[in-house]
Amino acid sequence: MKLLRILGLVLALLVAGIGVLYALFDGEKIKGEMSRVVLEQTQRKLDIAGKLELSVWPDVGIKVGRLTLSEPGGKEEFLALDSARVSVAVMPLLSKQVQVRRVEIDGLKATLVKKKDGTLNIADLLGGDADKKKVSEGTHRAGADGTAKTPLQIDIAGIKVANAQFIWRDEKGGSTTVLSRLDFGTGRVQADGAKQTLGVESLNFAATLAGSVSGTARLALSAIEGNAQAMKVGQLALDVDVKSGETTLKAHLDSPVAANVAAQTVALEKIAGSIDLAHPQMPMKQLKLPLSGNLHADLAHQTVALELATQFDESKIGTKLRVAKFAPLALGFDLDIDRLNVDKYLPPKKADDKAAKEAKEGKLDFSALTGLDLNGAIRIGTLQVSKLKLANLNAKIRIAGGRLDVAPLTLNLYDGSASGNLSLNAAGNAVALKQNLAGVSINPLMKYLADKDLVEGRGNVALDITSHGDNVSAMKKALAGSASVSLKDGAIKGINLAQSLRDLKGKLGAKQDSTQQAKAGEKTDFSELTASLKIANGVAHNDDLAMKSPFLRLAGAGDIDIGGGQMNYVAKASVVATSAGQGGQGLDQLKGLTVPVRVSGPFENLSYKIEFGSLVSGMATEAAKAKVEEKKQEVKAKVEDKVKDKLKGLFGK
Repeated sequence: MKLLRILGLVLALLVAGIGVLYALFDGEKIKGEMSRVVLEQTQRKLDIAGKLELSVWPDVGIKVGRLTLSEPGGKEEFLALDSARVSVAVMPLLSKQVQVRRVEIDGLKATLVKKKDGTLNIADLLGGDADKKKVSEGTHRAGADGTAKTPLQIDIAGIKVANAQFIWRDEKGGSTTVLSRLDFGTGRVQADGAKQTLGVESLNFAATLAGSVSGTARLALSAIEGNAQAMKVGQLALDVDVKSGETTLKAHLDSPVAANVAAQTVALEKIAGSIDLAHPQMPMKQLKLPLSGNLHADLAHQTVALELATQFDESKIGTKLRVAKFAPLALGFDLDIDRLNVDKYLPPKKADDKAAKEAKEGKLDFSALTGLDLNGAIRIGTLQVSKLKLANLNAKIRIAGGRLDVAPLTLNLYDGSASGNLSLNAAGNAVALKQNLAGVSINPLMKYLADKDLVEGRGNVALDITSHGDNVSAMKKALAGSASVSLKDGAIKGINLAQSLRDLKGKLGAKQDSTQQAKAGEKTDFSELTASLKIANGVAHNDDLAMKSPFLRLAGAGDIDIGGGQMNYVAKASVVATSAGQGGQGLDQLKGLTVPVRVSGPFENLSYKIEFGSLVSGMATEAAKAKVEEKKQEVKAKVEDKVKDKLKGLFGK
């Protein structure tokens, strides 16, 4: 019975306490006092719309509706929220102690501004040296109203913020960043103003993404503790789950965190995690990348250093990123890959991809280079991309002033090596390339670059070309510069000159030219081939072709219209020997003759015209000369015979 009486008494006291709270609660007075204090201390205007509401279940709390806080001077809005509720523990109230149990905020919107002079719009809230002095003095003496100034003590069971939005506006840099649809909450939060310590049991952020990229991103921090000089986070965990079209991306990263508040440094010494990428058209459907590394940031000096390593399939990848300055961003990097086959991770090309690409040629735009400041190096052991196979690729990369320079650029390809440089310039959408290729197999290289099977052999190629334009077609038509080639032990594809010359003997009397289309499988062998090209407005001109084989010499001159995709070239083939090697059989009657061969038409359907008319005319001229010479010899012989007869009569013999 005594227990029931005690419980009844406690209940009565609670009911009485609640009644007293309702009786003494004056929401309008509290609103006015809060606005007055905020204005006096911060020169900011606090506006609370609606009434302050007192609730007692499930705990005692105060709920506020729409609230706004202005910038200093009361002109622009700095912070706003749709509603908020602060609840306190009931039992400590009986002992005249206020313990905040929970803070709940909905629809928070805050705007952070970096002004043109570099200061922040929250500098007054953070407190300068004068403010710190006032706080220090007030901590050790009583106020004018006799209330003792004691250090701030905070003990909150939890904080929850829903549907928040943060806006970062850089007036100096002219940029604005918006983070919206954010939710975050904490576990227990404890702060001791005297010891200047802070402890947070857990802190969780969540963002919902919408639009072309949808999904969620979550950031969780646990075991947060520290003081005004240093902070530690037992574990930081980031989880991302997003989808764009048919592509899904899941990522997880975690690491302990150490921060020096005074020096403004942050370190993540042990980053671990993974990235999962899935797409139904990828050959392997799903790709998983484990991650490990570390990060060090010095916010005071605007520097960041990040190291990451990963491995998937047969590839080991390591990268280092260095930020030398935040604004404007100055970035450095080093990328090391032992081997990489990009083709394995790309969806297969459809049969009409090439035609569709040609019909809908995309625009080239180098304007993204503007405003970047980047230095880096790339090293790849072996690389395959779009069936192009490279090895020992080394490239130094520099982007500044709207210009990309890759110099030096060295690599091995198609049994040879290449060295030189490449540059892209946003001004005029221009490109420049200098490359020296040594010992390269030319046929697979031409098949890759131009999709043409025109020549084979191995040797050296030198390129020094420039161009500009908004698309590939325009680039081809604006091509300028020079090129040279020197090949050995190869062949010209599409025509067998030896066979064509053998057929010549039966057509000499016809006095007609013979035209044939390029034929797959036919070729004209050579032991040496050299040529140089002068390029202007997309047309490459050559006049020094020299090709040698044991039975044939080939010279020529003409134009290769790269922009128009066609050529008009006259080669002159001369038979110099009739050995049985390399197709020389049956050419003994043509030794010493020169046969003009005109190569013309589009690259996809070249034709070879053997100009027999010119050859027969030449042969007739040679025959006439031979006839005259023969007559001379006959006359000479008759004269000599008469002279001999005279001499015999003269000497009687």
